[in-house]
Amino acid sequence: MTAKDIVLVGVPTDSGSKRGGCLMGPDALRTAELGPALIDLGHKVEDRGNLAVAPRAVSDHPNANIHALAECCQWVEDLSEVSFQVADKRIPIFLGGDHLLSGGTVAGRARRAAEEGRELFVLWLDAHPDLHSLASSQSGNLHGTPVAYFTGQPGFEGFFPALEATVKPENICMMGIRSVDSAERQELAQSEIQVKDMRAIDEQGIARPLQAFLDRVAEAKGHLHVSLDVDFLDPEIAPAVGTTVPGGATFREAHLIMEMLHDSDLVTSMDLAELNPFLDERGRTAKLLVDLTASLFGRRLLDRPTRSY
Repeated sequence: MTAKDIVLVGVPTDSGSKRGGCLMGPDALRTAELGPALIDLGHKVEDRGNLAVAPRAVSDHPNANIHALAECCQWVEDLSEVSFQVADKRIPIFLGGDHLLSGGTVAGRARRAAEEGRELFVLWLDAHPDLHSLASSQSGNLHGTPVAYFTGQPGFEGFFPALEATVKPENICMMGIRSVDSAERQELAQSEIQVKDMRAIDEQGIARPLQAFLDRVAEAKGHLHVSLDVDFLDPEIAPAVGTTVPGGATFREAHLIMEMLHDSDLVTSMDLAELNPFLDERGRTAKLLVDLTASLFGRRLLDRPTRSY
């Protein structure tokens, strides 16, 4: 296994949701010993601590439901720059924080890939497609908008920062989807985003569709960003999320994805999103995220410790 140069960036935001608690996510992952787990695998790890933002003033949006718009805009802007600045050959892991963070992290990595003449691919592991525009969001929770934003959909102009590079919809593979609003359903119907919802996974399994996507990334010599939302996982094994949806990925399905990602050696950046320690049970979800990340970075099945929860 080749040692990696990994950068941990804490993103303590819960601005994208009206439910508090995700801002504690980065420190919970540290308490669960994410850094030491990666170091034990032989990787070099730099922890840059937690980011902070000072929201700038923004105009009111016609959608009166929108929550914390100024804070959300600033997180996306600052994260996009931080994400871009992590140089090639270093792998940033963004410790969330709600899934709003991906609006910035993916935008920054897309800009980095474009500067190198390459394309960014995104593996989106989530119960939700997060394809709302600012106008279509009925909840007003902007953690439901990042995919629409970083694919360059209209409606973000004058609020979120202008994109220097977008992600092509056909370069996105969504797995685990099982909660889709009507506006998102219409968007997906006309989009080239590849969606493997939980029924498809039940019928086809994880390995074949994932390998097909990884083969496309490898053929294109692309960068690969993995965005893992806690609610991708079944709430029976990962309760620490404010958007629980029954019927998620099992322990072994999730680990298989991470093991295949490791074998591919294609991952260039990662999000760990929506961890809400306030809703956890003795840290079990944070520990599971650490175990999954360790699998992505080379921990073998037989190396995995047996833990008492």
